[in-house]
Amino acid sequence: MDDIPTPLPAVPIRFMDRFRAFIRARQLAYRTEKTYCLWVREFIRFHGARHPETMGAEEVNAWLSHLANNRNVSVNTQKTALNAVVFMYHQFLGRELGKLQFTNTTQARRLPTVFSHDEAMAVLSNMQGTHKLLASLMYGSGLRVMEATRLRVQDVDFSEQCLFVRETKGDKWRRTLLPSSLTEGLRNQVEFALALHRQDLDDGFGEVYLPNALSKKYPNAARSPAWQYVFPAHRLSVDPRSGVRRRHHIGEQQVRRSVNAAIRAAGIRKKASCHTFRHSFATNLLKSGTDIRSIQELLGHNDISTTQIYTHVIGSHQRGISSPLDP
Repeated sequence: MDDIPTPLPAVPIRFMDRFRAFIRARQLAYRTEKTYCLWVREFIRFHGARHPETMGAEEVNAWLSHLANNRNVSVNTQKTALNAVVFMYHQFLGRELGKLQFTNTTQARRLPTVFSHDEAMAVLSNMQGTHKLLASLMYGSGLRVMEATRLRVQDVDFSEQCLFVRETKGDKWRRTLLPSSLTEGLRNQVEFALALHRQDLDDGFGEVYLPNALSKKYPNAARSPAWQYVFPAHRLSVDPRSGVRRRHHIGEQQVRRSVNAAIRAAGIRKKASCHTFRHSFATNLLKSGTDIRSIQELLGHNDISTTQIYTHVIGSHQRGISSPLDP
């Protein structure tokens, strides 16, 4: 249950506990909380476990320069680290850092790895059951692995042939494609999930985790069929925050391991993962003539420049440009 926040003391005293409580009070995504806490800890450790209140812009500059010069992190990684410490100082501690002057990393952003259609289908052919359906949604709908595993019954619209992706990176809802080839399999999966839910209700359980304190606003929603996960876990587990025994969604790590095994079985030597399916979804749409704005909406990118990187991925030869050496 890697998307469920760890419990905090009723009255947080330690610095990191207070920082986590502050983040949750602002209802930031749990992944953001984990990322910010990771980088803040890195910052503190780099300076010999000094308390952040005793440090400032000079120490932040030194740490960010260290990330660029010694750890050779990417541009995006350095930006994430910067965002974390700036959030801590400006929002949590209420202190302005002023203009920071640090060494910017020179490691360029890498082009994403993509599958050709034949490679994607080869990977899928080495999978089966629920994991294959999840991977097919990543490729056919452009979902991240966390988005696929967290799909709820109400997120699948068979009449409109689309998916509503609600529990996303940055909590930005979007609508995307539901491939017609997956309709029957997804219908069967929804029926299975609802049958399992009915069994859980008969056994005295049947509640599901609701995000953003919705359980308080809608007390009965947690038992509603609409809120159940399309891909439920095989067994019930205890929610560490509330102590309630409930059924969560299938674990992301299970799916990642299954996809990695299928990539090896397909004999693909690229540095690929679950996310490669999402990249491949975008590049295949681009190659088929879909406009970049539509792809941006389907992927849920805030900035069109993020989507435009796929124009570099497809390559000049796929845009009708040939080498003068070739006839």
